[in-house]
Amino acid sequence: MTRILLRGGYVHTPADPHATALCVEDGTIVWTGDDDASVHFADNADRIVELDGRLVTPAFVDAHAHLAQTGFAAVSVDLTGVASLHEALDALAAHTRATSSPVVLGQGWDETLWPEQRPFTREEVDRATDGRPAYLGRVDVHSAVVSTAFLDACPEMVHAEGYDASGLVSRDAHHLAREGLFRLLPPSAREDAILRALQDAARHGIGMVHELGAPHICPPEDLQISAALTARATLPEVVGYWGELGAVDTAVALGCAGNAGDLCMDGSVGSRTSALHAPYADAETSGHLYLDAGQVTEHVVACTRAGLQSGFHVIGDRAVAEVVAGLRAAAELLGAPAIVQARHRLEHVEMASPAEMAVLGELGVTASMQPMFDGYWGGTDSLYAQRLGAERALPMNAFASMNRAGVALAFGSDTPVTPFEPWGAVRAAAWHHTDTERITVRAAFNAHTRGGWRAARRDEGGVIALGAPASIAVWDVPGSLTVQTPDSRVAAWSTDPRAGVPQLPDLAPDTELPACVLTLVAGEIAYEHEGALT
Repeated sequence: MTRILLRGGYVHTPADPHATALCVEDGTIVWTGDDDASVHFADNADRIVELDGRLVTPAFVDAHAHLAQTGFAAVSVDLTGVASLHEALDALAAHTRATSSPVVLGQGWDETLWPEQRPFTREEVDRATDGRPAYLGRVDVHSAVVSTAFLDACPEMVHAEGYDASGLVSRDAHHLAREGLFRLLPPSAREDAILRALQDAARHGIGMVHELGAPHICPPEDLQISAALTARATLPEVVGYWGELGAVDTAVALGCAGNAGDLCMDGSVGSRTSALHAPYADAETSGHLYLDAGQVTEHVVACTRAGLQSGFHVIGDRAVAEVVAGLRAAAELLGAPAIVQARHRLEHVEMASPAEMAVLGELGVTASMQPMFDGYWGGTDSLYAQRLGAERALPMNAFASMNRAGVALAFGSDTPVTPFEPWGAVRAAAWHHTDTERITVRAAFNAHTRGGWRAARRDEGGVIALGAPASIAVWDVPGSLTVQTPDSRVAAWSTDPRAGVPQLPDLAPDTELPACVLTLVAGEIAYEHEGALT
């Protein structure tokens, strides 16, 4: 039996708003209380952690991650926020000279932020990479630019939907490009990348990640690699999903929670592949619908009967309409209680109407959403407004409306699309660009902790309570602890200390975010900042 006692801080627990200490034994929380009472647990403790006023919370859950891609992004040239196409090419050339990888990798470019307002061309990439194979993923990871040498190694892309001779690939051509990338990189590189991503998650106070696998994203072996890594070392727990139509048996064989995840109804707004009812504001296309309502119904029914979660990547309003119609038809076939019990999930769900949200609430569907999408691309003058026009863009990522419709929320990053930064995501949800879609800090925090456990159909975690799994994080908080309700319509009583509502860091815009100093996963140390704790 391993016992760890943490004392002298502030413990975020609904059981006791004044708790300053907690005790963990064999992976479970066995006590919370004050420092005076903690002496009863000190004698037999294997370790006593003096918190020195720090905050203890349940560890975060990232409900939508792509681990290998995240790990590769960490050793790629980071083109996020680069000011121009020419600056991006200079960065790419410098990275090419420094890397020995068989493929030159880049990540995060966004042509809408550049004065040139266009992606690289294949010829420009060829010159910058000295003729080497190169794959440069757009920030939304739904399109990329590849070099001639990469194209020569994967010639099947030329005949696929979404191929452009300029080197820009999307849709089926992009899927083939990623499959080619799997072949060109050695298996050991994928294991290193997954390990790197899990270690990074732990450094950010994340104790669980949902790995959203699919044939166009990663080989199924990635889920086996994650299982082997977490069996050998203390790392964030990985809940696996396999997003392939009609692949219930594959999902079961891989030990997945669902035949779900990035089974794509459509693409992304940034790459103009999300399926819309009306054309994009800046291009003569309405995107692309990959699945229809009938296929959704068949898949949901098969998963429900197999006792698995189903789920789909869905962003555009036309795609949302199709997936909701498919869910409704499945409920008519099996009965709504069977659908509710299955806890199916949808990823992103950025453009749902109030009527569609009501159906999702009635059918117990979880909305796995990414607050940083609004944080990065919301508002009146960012990517979404440019692609869609402000009228369609401002209601997107409707956290408050989802809450009001009774839809369960689970927050994540879609890393490497946005990074592991859970406090930043909580802040983005609480300060949504559209005031009416803001939720309280507490509601956003719950969606990023307990919501992730529940999204995986596991109700025991994501909270500091007796008997709960000891997946917790300790934080240096630069500011004060408070109860924040950015939406002024919330009753003031909830912010009064007399209400006993557990407090959280001040996350007002432009304030410094908390820094993780310790992450425990099932009572074992997954991350500890050197020298921070005694």
